[in-house]
Amino acid sequence: MQTNFTLAQLAEPGIAESEKILRACVHCGFCTATCPTYVLLGDELDSPRGRIYLIKDMLENDRPASEEVVKHIDRCLSCLSCMTTCPSGVHYMHLVDHARHHIEKTYRRPWLDRLFRRALGFVLPRPQWFRAALQASRLARPFARWAPVPLRAILGLAPPHVPAPSPVDRPQVFLTRTRRRRVALLSGCAQQVLAPQINEATIRLLTRHGCEVVVARGAGCCGALTHHLGQDGNGFARANILAWSQEIAEGGLDAIIINASGCGTTVKDYGFMFREDAELAGPAAKVSALARDITEWMGEIGLQPPLSPTGRRVAYHSACALQHGQQVRDEPKLLLKEAGFIVLDPPEGHLCCGSAGTYNLLQPEIATRLRERKVANIESVAPDAIAAGNIGCIAQIAAGTSLPVVHTVELLDWATGGPRPRALPA
Repeated sequence: MQTNFTLAQLAEPGIAESEKILRACVHCGFCTATCPTYVLLGDELDSPRGRIYLIKDMLENDRPASEEVVKHIDRCLSCLSCMTTCPSGVHYMHLVDHARHHIEKTYRRPWLDRLFRRALGFVLPRPQWFRAALQASRLARPFARWAPVPLRAILGLAPPHVPAPSPVDRPQVFLTRTRRRRVALLSGCAQQVLAPQINEATIRLLTRHGCEVVVARGAGCCGALTHHLGQDGNGFARANILAWSQEIAEGGLDAIIINASGCGTTVKDYGFMFREDAELAGPAAKVSALARDITEWMGEIGLQPPLSPTGRRVAYHSACALQHGQQVRDEPKLLLKEAGFIVLDPPEGHLCCGSAGTYNLLQPEIATRLRERKVANIESVAPDAIAAGNIGCIAQIAAGTSLPVVHTVELLDWATGGPRPRALPA
């Protein structure tokens, strides 16, 4: 794609990077076939190619975001399916992130939308606030039909019961009988509130396989939620980089383990995010190089023989951030098969379930249509359970089906000696 940025514009690192991405696009349109919003809506401006044109026009002319641009960029899930499909290597993720930050700086949203987005950016990354908000939602649920649309979406997805905080999420070290490796675990933010059993299963699995696990003091939310809202997520990322760099300096780390795929995609991008930071560019690149999804890591070190193969039929939902963002596709399925499960591939596995961070709260109508399509495809293969590697997908899909939905690591933990996941019937 031909561009016409001025030399003054190209002196700004963000513009220079976006210009390179724009020039890589050859208008081929392969991305339209795998874009969930284009598949649903059939609007060229709701495809990656259409959004690229809108972003190019906005940035090249250095103009504030218009209402039309905001509408179509807001509808993008950032599922990154287009990056898997693109034969030219267009790095759409960095381009749309740049557009979202430009929108946040130059466009004034309606006050209710502005307030809601700010509330999400503040509450979700902070477990104590998020837990309190979920508990308060129980009181508001009887009045949901009179609430504004975004609030109705939250009340519809809020669990009826909020689990108690897990002690494993506090800063500490989990020892193993025969230490062969030392890893840090990202305890995260929303996941530890909604499903603390995921971190518990991850720690049991890792220590059982000879990994000493560190929950580093000062580490927390990865910053993805605020980053993709166009808000500043670098404060969270900076805290993680500093916390893990301290652990690397003091005891060394073989890997940084992440069990929420959206977080993993962001942590692996820290090197890019801090490339212009004189202090943190090196440490951020090192953190990104050490980052591993839990299934990616278990594939590297090898799974011990299963103690109790169940033969249960498990439909594997490949989270977008894992298959498209991190290009981790086969490892989870191979591990589940090795652990004794019958692994099923639902149709249209490349399409998003509609969760996408805060998307199902901000775009509930499109998200619900995507969830219905995803659930229909999963149920068509008649599984006993559904496995996924991202808490957002788990919550989204579980809201649309009666089938049990669990994290992949819970099944691997169970098969190698851990407890049966609570969501699974005996």
